[in-house]
Amino acid sequence: MVKITQQIVVCAMVKSKAKKIIQVPIEDELLARIDATAGVVAESRAAFIREACKHRLKSLQTKELDRLYVEGYRKRPEELDWAEASVKLLSKRLPKEKW
Repeated sequence: MVKITQQIVVCAMVKSKAKKIIQVPIEDELLARIDATAGVVAESRAAFIREACKHRLKSLQTKELDRLYVEGYRKRPEELDWAEASVKLLSKRLPKEKW
């Protein structure tokens, strides 16, 4: 178990674009990694943490949208004729794409 020995101050964005200061307990090792990485990418600790939080929230939103998409197809599966037509159209289009 890692002992939490430091706290960092994080600025969080709110709708009015004002920032609110919060305290977040964080392990020494993680804080050292954040500081080292923030230095490499020329960001402040707070900016680095804000971006990480935004990335995490976006990731969770994406996972939820994927879950809803799968759930929708389970409730109402694609009709076989429509699926076959889609495959034919995509097989003609995808080879032309430059990946």
